[in-house]
Amino acid sequence: MFKGKEQDHKMIFGWENDNGIGEMLLQQILRGEKTATCAPKEEYSETELVETYEPVGKPVTVYDKNNNPRCNVRLKEVFETTFGTPDLRLVRGEGNGDDVSKFQEDHRLAWKDIRTDLKDDTILIVELFELVTD
Repeated sequence: MFKGKEQDHKMIFGWENDNGIGEMLLQQILRGEKTATCAPKEEYSETELVETYEPVGKPVTVYDKNNNPRCNVRLKEVFETTFGTPDLRLVRGEGNGDDVSKFQEDHRLAWKDIRTDLKDDTILIVELFELVTD
């Protein structure tokens, strides 16, 4: 079983009643297909924003919704973009190639139970990462 590295930073994929989305995302990370994640900026406190930018260049342990460590990634970059015209690095990293409409559709569907107000000007915090295999 994978054990997390001793560090302060972590990412969690999945939430209660997520219909398997969290596990699907974890599997995409483990296969090296998912190299980005995002969330609306308004969901972050000032402290959480600082903590999100802090580990750039460092390993981050990825956990499932039950707080089990699953893998490590290295955070490459953190930046802002909008939901209506997302940076293509995010769209590609989410596994949507250059298809912005697919990216938007996937996120509206995934977040339908927790977010209903995604607008074109919704600011997203983007985390780009790479799987660490050593």
